[in-house]
Amino acid sequence: MLASRAALTHYTGRMSTVEATPAQTLRDRTVYPILGIVSFCHFLNDMIQSLLPAIYPLLKDGLGLDFGQIGLITFTNQVVASVLQPVVGLYTDRRPQTYALTVGMGFSLSGLLLLSSANTFVIVLFAAALVGVGSSVFHPESSRVARMASGGQHGFAQSIFQVGGNAGSATGPLLAAYIVNQRGQRSIAWFSIAAFVGMLLLTKIGRWAREYRVERAKTRAGQPAAPGHGLPSRQVTWSIAILVALIFSKFIYMASLSSYYTFYLISEFHVSVQASQIYLFIFLGAVAAGTMLGGPIGDRVGRKYVIWCSILGVLPFTLAMPYVNLFWTAVFSAVTGMILASAFPAIVVYAQELMPGKVGMISGLFFGLAFGIAGIGAALLGELADATSIAFVYKLCAFLPLIGLLTAFLPDLEGTRRRPGAA
Repeated sequence: MLASRAALTHYTGRMSTVEATPAQTLRDRTVYPILGIVSFCHFLNDMIQSLLPAIYPLLKDGLGLDFGQIGLITFTNQVVASVLQPVVGLYTDRRPQTYALTVGMGFSLSGLLLLSSANTFVIVLFAAALVGVGSSVFHPESSRVARMASGGQHGFAQSIFQVGGNAGSATGPLLAAYIVNQRGQRSIAWFSIAAFVGMLLLTKIGRWAREYRVERAKTRAGQPAAPGHGLPSRQVTWSIAILVALIFSKFIYMASLSSYYTFYLISEFHVSVQASQIYLFIFLGAVAAGTMLGGPIGDRVGRKYVIWCSILGVLPFTLAMPYVNLFWTAVFSAVTGMILASAFPAIVVYAQELMPGKVGMISGLFFGLAFGIAGIGAALLGELADATSIAFVYKLCAFLPLIGLLTAFLPDLEGTRRRPGAA
């Protein structure tokens, strides 16, 4: 970790001289150390986030919660993040804040410490809200940094950034299985160390971003504005609405797995809590792999085609999964997670290109929608599971990928978008 910090410090200093070069360098140079560090911080942030659903069985038994209350925890965490993310993104588009990322990680640290000692449902909700505030700051700001460091490879940079988060989401349940479930709720406090490390790294990232903006402003002075995509505002609005519908399809289904997959496996196949968390780790690991593929493929073949194939392409697997045995359930859930996850980097970059100059707002909006839709979905699906069964929930959600047919109405931006690298 000391080596990583030293490398970042060295690179931050080096950028002061490297950035003061012609505008082409700023557009075309991919800053891999910055991408790696912001991805690692995303790993830490989403590992913290994923502790919540991973310890649901522990909280359910310890505090006597029902499925509706479990869903409300997810709802509180993710809706807080959903509402605040576009607001944070819009504000920092206009007034960049050097230490916003550090402060956001501080909220997550506070939420972890509170969660480790929570003994009532209300305190758990408050702790979940604090962690949600941390994510509301982290995602739009760090997504902006990833685009700054992309060198024009926007899909690749977004995938690198997002894969860190998905790897963190996959690691959280594994750590919960072997640490929290064996040592108890108070051991959650140990994860505050990860949040503190994140605060240190994000302080350096914030300083680099500040220097980047200063040097970018100098090199852009006198340069002609890059051409836009030329689409009428009505078509842009319609395209954003389609992307929102696709986000709905993706994240409602993902919520059904990330929040209730362990309960489904326990109920249908009578596996242990620890075994169910390992299966959840496999699913989330596949999600991380799919995220890594979506961005670079979108850079090469076009983001619209990645979105089309990833949303609609999972339909055969989602329809079959409620009717197969444990082995094929694990296989189909992993394949579904991998294919479906490849859509999100492409959707975010596609939306950023639809509304150039509003990177923070768009990033916050779509990450916020991801959190909010998943949170609302988790709450509603929890109530539905209480009224029917977990198995019924999966049979119903299996049809959600049909919404992917709307992708046919998205315009092809590849021939009309402005030159890559323009932020």
